Amino acid sequence: MTTVQTVFAIVSGGLVGFTLGLIGGGGSILAVPLLLYVVGIHDAHVVIGTTALAVAVNAFINLISHWRAGHVRWKAAILFAIPGAIGAVGGSVLGKMVDGKALLFLFAILMLVIAVKMLRTKQQGEPDMRKQNIKMGRVLGTGAATGIVSGFFGIGGGFLIVPGLMFATGMIMIEAIGSSLLSVGAFGLTTAVSYAISGLVDWWVFVLYVIGGIVGGVGGTLLSSRLGKNKRALQVIFSVIIIVVAAYMLYDNLLAFHW
Repeated sequence: MTTVQTVFAIVSGGLVGFTLGLIGGGGSILAVPLLLYVVGIHDAHVVIGTTALAVAVNAFINLISHWRAGHVRWKAAILFAIPGAIGAVGGSVLGKMVDGKALLFLFAILMLVIAVKMLRTKQQGEPDMRKQNIKMGRVLGTGAATGIVSGFFGIGGGFLIVPGLMFATGMIMIEAIGSSLLSVGAFGLTTAVSYAISGLVDWWVFVLYVIGGIVGGVGGTLLSSRLGKNKRALQVIFSVIIIVVAAYMLYDNLLAFHW
């Protein structure tokens, strides 16, 4: 790896950590294209395995910051993470069986779906804390489904976990962001172990991603507590970036299915 690639890996990790800390997701959805097109690793399965591990570690680090700030509801977070981690095992096995370019093509479609969902989500008032309750079936079912998707694509799944937790428990946004990081870490770690067993993790890039992610995550977490409703504007900007990147990935992997 060249010096330039080393710097790009650290910066990319910083962007991943910052976004995870700021809005509870997004870092993982960008981690794959950053490693592909910025750092320059072209094996799709190595990219997915490496980013899954890096995102997992960054998520656990950011989880500590949110826990200290009182943003984590542990019961809901654990109930969501356990079935999700099991689902991530199955998803990762399926992902390794799919051709690399086809997997990236499908990944780009997922990016577009997430970006559109973010654009359509409107800022809502925070629910009454006294009315919050855990709907067990929703938590377990949503966790399992999110884990399968996370494992298949090697992402943390924060954009699916945050609304899933809010839907199933009624928790407020900042709590959902903090609580989601346990699942992001668990799903990523489960997926990464599966890929590592197959020799599909670049350990040096992983270390660089984590170094950048630690710094970026601290900044993102601090900013998350201060922005309030202004985070809506950031979500819109971030959604547009995801759409542009996804469009390029679709073009780059257009012949994956040999139409």
